[in-house]
This record gives sequence, structure tokens and C-alpha cells, in this order.
Amino acid sequence: MRGGRIMALGLVLLAACAVKPAIPPPSTDIDENLYRDAVRVLTSDGFEGRRPGTPGGDKSVAFIADSFRKLHLMPGNGTGKNASFLQQVPLVEIVPGADASLSVSGQSGTRTLKLGQDALIWSKRALASVQLRRSDLVFVGYGTVAPEYSWNDYEGIDVRGKTVIALAGDPGVGGKDPSIFRGNSLTAYGRWEYKVEEAARQGASGVLLVHDPAVSGFGWDTVVRTWGGPQFELAAPDGDANRCAIEGWIQLDVARRLFADAGLDFAGTAAAAAHAGFKAVPIRAKVDASLSNAVSPVDSQNVVAWLPGAKHHDEYVLYTAHWDSLGVDRSQGAPTIYAGAVDDATGVAGLLALAQSFARTKPAPERSIVFLATTAGDPGFLGSTYYAQHPLFPLRRTAAVIDIDGLSPGGHSRDLAIFGSGNTDLEETARAVALLQGRETHADPFPGFGTYYRSDSYTFARYGVPVLFAQSGIDDAARGPAYGRAQRLDFLNHLYHQPADRFAADWNVVGAIDDLTLYYEVGMRVAHSRRFPRWLPDSEFRGARHRAADADGRSDP
Repeated sequence: MRGGRIMALGLVLLAACAVKPAIPPPSTDIDENLYRDAVRVLTSDGFEGRRPGTPGGDKSVAFIADSFRKLHLMPGNGTGKNASFLQQVPLVEIVPGADASLSVSGQSGTRTLKLGQDALIWSKRALASVQLRRSDLVFVGYGTVAPEYSWNDYEGIDVRGKTVIALAGDPGVGGKDPSIFRGNSLTAYGRWEYKVEEAARQGASGVLLVHDPAVSGFGWDTVVRTWGGPQFELAAPDGDANRCAIEGWIQLDVARRLFADAGLDFAGTAAAAAHAGFKAVPIRAKVDASLSNAVSPVDSQNVVAWLPGAKHHDEYVLYTAHWDSLGVDRSQGAPTIYAGAVDDATGVAGLLALAQSFARTKPAPERSIVFLATTAGDPGFLGSTYYAQHPLFPLRRTAAVIDIDGLSPGGHSRDLAIFGSGNTDLEETARAVALLQGRETHADPFPGFGTYYRSDSYTFARYGVPVLFAQSGIDDAARGPAYGRAQRLDFLNHLYHQPADRFAADWNVVGAIDDLTLYYEVGMRVAHSRRFPRWLPDSEFRGARHRAADADGRSDP
């Protein structure tokens, strides 16, 4: 036992020395009262679910900016009299009409799908109406083109003008084969956004994703709440004309019936899609769909503040959380508010608590600390994408991003889950800090759900900035891992993007405070290091850092 403690201490010292041993101690603890109060305010009914482009969204932006101002942080956008805490993010809101329709015709006749029950469709094209007429239907497996895995589900098939059906997840997760892709750990190719983007690149006019809750990690109710109403997109000069005309989800049972109508065995065909050499399967059926849209511009804002570094003010550690939720649903008469307490009022409250702690730190950290609250994070990371495309602080000088999304409303955990583990050496810093807290670090306990790719962490990773996305794991200190696992699954199945995700005064927030303390310590270590965190050799994002540096004409820091 004693030898184990000595070994653990040695690991801590090695990890600490890899950064820099002389780090100022924290000047203050994380303020639990500030954290609780911020969650309470952001989830109150007056904030109306914090939807961008609404009075509740405006209140959210004003509250965050005013909180930064009271903490005496510097505005992150501009200098002097023109300085502002706000970065304008031009959005387009596309509101689908009630006259939408979707049907599939084949040798067994025409099957009209009930929208909201059997399927959901939308369009990201900024047009008053879109339609599909007699569009050929093709099953493209997982809809993936991944050269590094020698995989191309579109090889040998022309889908221009056609509608493709694609499975959720990727071949490794779907086939439960550790030798394919990354086995049971989802890759970026399993993201729903990737699948619709790839379908558009292939020239498809429509794309329908098969919803499987066992793969996606959320139920059909979440699909309806997330994609069943108005959709946002970043404003584009061409109105996103290159997107598929129709995008959507269909229920797993509906996919089975459509295949059966065409004389195909869904189970066998889907299983074949998880093996190398799969070829797309034309389905003897035609798709008809129509959709009318009300399209309007929406001005929303990212909220950005910073603390200049004491020595290296032109190098940055960036903390981020998205401030928005799904707003108010008035379609059923009485309004239903989506308060988004865990997702992600906890993240914004954590951002403010960290800002207070850093503001109290004397002397100031050597590198500058940036706090970014992004708009339109659900479901498309639009605010973080806009920031990455129009950074207020250069990404090549941003040493690291620490993403705060969905802090635990629970007690202490014995472990820290690192999402997207194996990507960056920030994980070693987090591991050293967690060990000092008496916690072990583990990879994502639900690797097939691809949590890393469902947050702003993915945005910054794509643009080459090393990201840490970690939070309390499932090994609850009082009740054990079985309880913690059940709680996590219960959140995903019954609270995620649901009205029930609300703040309660009796929340136990010590787990969140543990995580915020860790984020603070990791940020301090990065801020006082003279090296930049690095992508690990096998990371899928490693090349992005080099490409960004080469484009800027400088070598990687």
C-alpha cells in the first residue's frame, strides 16, 4: 500500500514538472453561492428557456455581460470606447410550416409518414419552400467516407438528386468490432452533422437518419424537442443552397417497415453495413416531401471577457460554455419552458464562478484568461463555430480550451471522465490535478455516444486548439458506480433537452465545485507553462494545429 502511494506521488510530481512546478496557489475557493445563484437566475421562468433571438435570450446575454463587468473583467471585443463584451453572431431562423409532408412509394404502395411520430424533417436552406419529387431512395450504410480507415459507403453509387438513408453511429460502434474504426468509441464520422454534410457533398437531395436510441444515447422525445421546431443556421451569402433540400430523422421501426416494403431485410442489411466492402443498396422506392418555411434573420451574441496575462498577454487559455437552451414551446396551448438547467446553465454558472476566482488571483496568471459564453450551441455549435471562424483572440495563440458543458448536480465522485481521451496531453495535466483531489481518471464511460463530438469541444478541436472536456464520472463516492451510471442514463433518457431539466434549490453541487476547482487548476498550470499543450500522435485532430500554424506562416508553438 505504501509503495502504491509513493508511486502515485511520483506520477503527480512528474506530471507537474512537465508543465512548471512554481505555480501560485489558488487565491480563492470556487464560490458555491455565486454558482447556485447563477444557475437559479438563468433557469428562472423570466429567462424563458434562453433561446437566441428572444427576450429571454437577450436577458441571458445581458446577465452574463453584466456579471463579467461586475467582476472587473476586460471586454473581449475591441478596445477603448469601442470595447464590448458582445460578439455579434448573424443567424438565420427557419421555422417549418404545419403543412410539411413525407411519403415513400414502392411496390407495396405509398406509405405516408406521420411527422413527429414516425419521422421529422427540416431544411437548412434559407428558402420559403423546398420539396422532393419522386426522389430515388438509397441505403448508404453509415453514410461515411473515411480515407484513413479505407472506408467509403458511397463508392460505386451516384446519389445525385436521390434521398439517402443512413444509420446512426459509425461502423465500429454499430458492428461492435474493435478492429473497425475505433471499436466501441464513436469517431467524428458518427456525428449526425457529419452525415448530412457528407450526403450534401455527394449531391444527395435528401438525407434521412435512422434514430436508434441505443446508439445515439437519447430517445425519440429528445429528437422531437431538438429538431421538431424552428432551426437556426449561420447566415450564409448563398442561403446554404448546397445543403440537402430535406434533412431528417426516421424511427428505427419505420426504417424496418420501409425496407420490408421493398423486399429487403433491414437487420441483415444494416449488419452488413458495419463490415468492410459494404456497397450501398438502392431501395425500390421513391420519396416525396414538401416543406414551407418562414425565414428570418436573427442577431444573437457570444459574450466574451478576458483577464490580461501578467507576462504573456498575447497567449490565451480559453474557457467556454454555451448559454442557450431550447426556449418555450407554445404548440400545445400552455407554454412549456425548456430551462436547460444541467444543459447548460451549469456551464455558464461555472464560467462565472471561474471568472470570479481568476479575477481574485494575485498575481495574475502569466497567460491571459478568456471567458467565452456562446450562442446557439444546441444543436449545432453555431456560436462557437462563428467564434472559431472570426476569433477575437487568435486561435494560433490560444494554448488550450476548457469546455464546460453539463456539470453534475450531485455529490463527490471518485473519478473524472475525460471525453475524447487520447487526443491531447492536457489529459495528463487533468490527471495530475484529479489525483491531488483523490480521484482517478477514466475515459468516457459511454464511448459509443460520442459526447466529445456533441459539445463546443469539437468545434475548437476541428480548428486545431487542444481541448479538455472532462467532468465527474460515474463512480459516486457515496453510492458507487452502478448508481452513477444509472443517474447518467436517466438524465440522457428523461431530462436531456426536456422540460424536466430544471434547477432545484436542494441540488447537491459539490461534484460541480470539484470539477470547477479542477478546471481552475488545469488552467493555471497551462497559464504558467512556456509550452503549448499538444495533440498526441494518434489524435485525429493533430494535423489541424499544424495546418492552422502553416497558414499563418508560423511554426507550431
